[in-house]
Amino acid sequence: MPTLILCFFLSVISPGDIIPEKVIDKSPGKKRVLRLEPGPGNPRNSEGDFITLKNGKILFIYTHYTGGSGGDHDNAYLAGRYSTNKGKTWDKESHLIIEQEGKMNVMSVSLLRLQNGEIALFYLRKNSAEDCIPMVRFSKDEAKTWSDPLPCITDKKGYFVLNNDRVTQLNNGRLLFSVALHQEPGSPRANNIGRLFSYYSDDNGRSWKSGQEVANPDNVMTQEPGLIELKDGNIMMFIRTDAGVQYLSFSGDKGETWSPAKRSDIKSPLSPASIERIPSTGDLVMVWNNNGGEDPAMKGRRTPLTVTISKDEGKTWEKVKNIEDDPDGWYCYTAIHFTGKHVLLGHCAGNRPAGTGLAVTQITRLSRRWIYR
Repeated sequence: MPTLILCFFLSVISPGDIIPEKVIDKSPGKKRVLRLEPGPGNPRNSEGDFITLKNGKILFIYTHYTGGSGGDHDNAYLAGRYSTNKGKTWDKESHLIIEQEGKMNVMSVSLLRLQNGEIALFYLRKNSAEDCIPMVRFSKDEAKTWSDPLPCITDKKGYFVLNNDRVTQLNNGRLLFSVALHQEPGSPRANNIGRLFSYYSDDNGRSWKSGQEVANPDNVMTQEPGLIELKDGNIMMFIRTDAGVQYLSFSGDKGETWSPAKRSDIKSPLSPASIERIPSTGDLVMVWNNNGGEDPAMKGRRTPLTVTISKDEGKTWEKVKNIEDDPDGWYCYTAIHFTGKHVLLGHCAGNRPAGTGLAVTQITRLSRRWIYR
């Protein structure tokens, strides 16, 4: 019973004991720790986000579909799973977090610990193809209860896309996110070239203002933008496109105005990237599909799922390695969460030929050592 013996010895080590790192971290560099597969009455489990609670538990909130085929407009509510051991294992059953409150569904969760100590829960409330708005709720009791929802966009109407794990609080306290507007009331159909905007709040999410629209001089298909605050105070927006690369835009005034979107060197299919800052090192980490379509057989596929780091604020990237590389895999919509010496990724991980591309959500646990290896 070696596993039981190991657990016993770890349990009697006092906090002041010095333990060699090789003894502490015997887990492999990457490990799948949870897979939420579809099942009867549950055609899809979709992208989510993490929050560490004050008692040490980690909560993962995702979208649990209950109707139709699990399409983006089918019925769904927000569900949660807890981990009590830094993401090594998770509850076997899900907990209801937010009931379906839109006429279609609620989805695309972002969780954020605000500087005032509250937890903010952002999500999309979908009512129709012309009415999809980011909402926010707040919790003062560590996600036990939530405030009434507030709309984050009130100056415009339409179908806005805010991806999961996309809201950030800047060093100066400002809340900031970016969205793509794909359809406005009265439009005959959705436009795949989304109009990109940022929204910001200087009162902890109680009211919001719109930033300037991001110019798209190349007229590429722009969708699902994300943001990262750089060390010099500028904000970098990274944008999913159909041009074989991610596009970038920059703001020097905390998200109020933006430079025209331009090509980067980050090759990518029409799929979102995720970028966050590693707290322990200050470097940037990016998780995305390292696939620019050079191989015709792989063009457009959301595989492999790749991780890389940047030590120069996104100018160059190194330590590139694949997390998942099944050619039939469909890896996307990644939430990144840091816990001790590990990184948790919550992402879609279905199989495209099997028809489960976006229907499976997986949590993968990476060691920081493996990422830097």
